[in-house]
Amino acid sequence: MAANSPDSRVTISIESLASSLKKMLAEHNLSMPSKACIYEVPKILRRHNPQAYEPNAFSIGPFRNGQDQLKPTEKIKLKYLQGLLGRSGKSEELMLELIGAVSAIREEARQCYAGSSIGTCINNDEEFVKILVLDGCFIIELFRKDADYADDHKVSKAPDDDPIFSMSCLLEFLKHDLILLENQIPWPVLELLFNMTTTVPEGKSLIELALEFFGNMFSSSKPTIKPNKFADKEIKHILDLLRLSLILPLEKLNTGSGWQPFPCAWKIKGSGIKFKKVAPDTILDIRFRNGRLEIPPLLVQETTETIFRNLISLEQCLPNCPPIITSYAKLMDNLIDTPENVEILCENDVLDNWLNPGDATQFFNKLYNDAYVKTFYYHDVCQQVNDYSKRWWPEWRYFYTQNYFTAPWAIVSQIVAVIFLILGVIQTFYAIKSGSSQN
Repeated sequence: MAANSPDSRVTISIESLASSLKKMLAEHNLSMPSKACIYEVPKILRRHNPQAYEPNAFSIGPFRNGQDQLKPTEKIKLKYLQGLLGRSGKSEELMLELIGAVSAIREEARQCYAGSSIGTCINNDEEFVKILVLDGCFIIELFRKDADYADDHKVSKAPDDDPIFSMSCLLEFLKHDLILLENQIPWPVLELLFNMTTTVPEGKSLIELALEFFGNMFSSSKPTIKPNKFADKEIKHILDLLRLSLILPLEKLNTGSGWQPFPCAWKIKGSGIKFKKVAPDTILDIRFRNGRLEIPPLLVQETTETIFRNLISLEQCLPNCPPIITSYAKLMDNLIDTPENVEILCENDVLDNWLNPGDATQFFNKLYNDAYVKTFYYHDVCQQVNDYSKRWWPEWRYFYTQNYFTAPWAIVSQIVAVIFLILGVIQTFYAIKSGSSQN
C-alpha cells in the first residue's frame, strides 16, 4: 500500500474534536475586560529593556505585591498610612471609613487590571482591598508631604526618620516605581482616598499635587499646571495623568496615516534650517515655521527612558488610544541617529542631556522598537521640513557643507579659494578697463 494513499492516513474523530473544543470554551472565561487600563507589559515591548518596567523598591498595586525584593519598603508604606490617619485626629474611625469606601468600589477597581501575572491576591477581596487602601494612602501622604517640604514656611528639611525625603536615592527610586504601567492604582481609588482624608477644603487638588511631585520629569523648568484642563477627562491612573498633561495643551494636529521620512539634525542644520528653543506647555508641541524647527527642550535623565517606555506601552495596550507619545518617540529617533546629532540639539538648547551623547543616541534609537504607529501625529511637520529641504538652495547648501566644510582645513581652503577667485575677478576687471582706456 502506498505511504500517501487515503487508506493510510490518520482518521480524525470529528465528534471527539468538537467535544474537546466545547470543553475548552466552557472552562475558560473569554470575556475581555472592557474597562482595563493597567496592563501587564507585553513581552515584545519588555524585552528591549526589562529594567524599565520593573520596580526598584516599591510595590504598588497587585502585580508585584509580595515579591521578596520589595518587602523591605512595606514598613515605609505603613508609616505613611499612620501619618495620613494622624492628620485627621481620629485614626481608627477614619481607617474603618476608608476600608468601607474602597470595599464598595472593589469590583470597579478589579476590572482596571489585566494580565496573567497579577497573582491570586486580586481575587481575594480582603487582600485586594488592603492593597488598594495601603498603597493608595501611601501615595496620597507622599504627595502631601512633598508639598509640605516644598513650602519653606512649613518645613525646612525632612526629618531623619523619613527615608524617602531624607535619602535622595530612595526618592528617585520611588519616582521610577510610580510611573510603571504595572505599578498603578486606579485613579478613582486615589481620588476617593484623597477626598476622604482632606483636612483643608481650599487646598490643592490631587491633580496639582501629583503634577508638582513629577514636575521635572520632562523638562528642567516646571510647566504651568492648569487643573481645569482635566475637568472633563476620565483619568485612569498616575501614568495616564502624566500622559494627559503632555497631550492636553496640544492644539489639534494634522495627522497622516503613513510614516513621513524625517532628516536627522545634522542634515537639517546643513539645509539651512535653524533650531529654535521654545517654551510651550508641553514637550510635544514641535512646529516648523519660517525656516525654523521649533522644539521645546527635553530633559534626558535616568528616568526618561522609563517614563517614555511605559507611556508607549500604555498607548499600545489601551484600546483606541491615539499614539501621540509613540509618534514623538519616532520623530526624535529620526532626528537623532548619531552622538553628533545629540550635540547639535544640545548646542541649540532643545535637548538638556544628562547622559553621555552615545547613551542618549541609543536611548532614542531603541525607544519605540516593536511599537506600532497607525496614525502619525507629526505628518505635517515632517512634510514641511522635507519640502523646505528639497528646494535648490537648501539642497545645494547641504551638498556643499557635506563635501567641503567637514573639517577646519577644508573650510580654510575654501575661504582662500574664494578670496583668490574674487581677486582674480577684480584683476580681470581692471585689466579689461585699462585696455579700454588705452584704446
